[in-house]
Amino acid sequence: MRLVTYRQTVVDAARLGVIQGDEIVDVQRLGASVGMELPACMLALIDLGPSALRTLKSLLDKANGEWLPGCSVPAVNAQLLAPIPRPRKNIFGIGLNYVEHVAESSRTLDTSKELPKEPVIFSKPPTTVIGPGEPIRHNARITQQMDWEVELAAVIGRRASGVSVENALQYVFGYSVMIDISARDCRRAGQWIYSKGQDSYGPFGPCIVTADEIPDPQFLDLWLTVNGEIKQKSNTRHMLFKVNELVADISAGITLEPGDIIATGTPEGVGAGRSPQEWLKPGDTVVAYVENIGQITHPVVAV
Repeated sequence: MRLVTYRQTVVDAARLGVIQGDEIVDVQRLGASVGMELPACMLALIDLGPSALRTLKSLLDKANGEWLPGCSVPAVNAQLLAPIPRPRKNIFGIGLNYVEHVAESSRTLDTSKELPKEPVIFSKPPTTVIGPGEPIRHNARITQQMDWEVELAAVIGRRASGVSVENALQYVFGYSVMIDISARDCRRAGQWIYSKGQDSYGPFGPCIVTADEIPDPQFLDLWLTVNGEIKQKSNTRHMLFKVNELVADISAGITLEPGDIIATGTPEGVGAGRSPQEWLKPGDTVVAYVENIGQITHPVVAV
């Protein structure tokens, strides 16, 4: 399933939906149409566990595209928000997780040229998250080196503590697209959170594709463009640490909970790694794509 958070007008509350062709089926209203209580937000659905997904899929299959009045809206009439508009916790970011990105970073960002022996983990606050079409905020008083990074995002579906690599994917609810925006000139004493954690630095969406539709997340093309020009193009098979290894590694010491997000790292092609270096500026448009999930588009605006 392709799950979204949407609203029809700017004054409407965010609601949980499922993309079905050209329609968005409202999950709570679909349930109510058959006398069943289903959640109205993504986190509540994740909290309910696999049984809720099975119930929802059964209702969709039975309806077979024949939605009762009020249960669906044309997708063109809806505004998509970030699938989880306000994560409960910081996003787990993974640095230096593609071989070529390790090499380009060592040339320009003073990181080691040696491949990491274990995942490099940082975090992005919940306030970084923005949904499809929302602006990336460029504050020239703070940064002159705003950079881009396309990433596959993995969303955790159930509590994971000390899970094994072999079982780790069983704890993943689904996958989405994230852009890890970075202010390269805002690193402080080697710490990354101010560089990567500023408001709007976590574009996220357009949907969460449930894990059953992506049984192996390590064979997905991903790319990013700036103003229509390809800047990054790779495949998740080139990750140094695969999604299951990341879940196992983090959960060894930090309990992962339903709705937690792991941004799994970016391939080569970031602005800092180019010669000459390139930076995002107001007026630019960034598009990021991951195969089988979709793409998100964001303008860069001055604040």
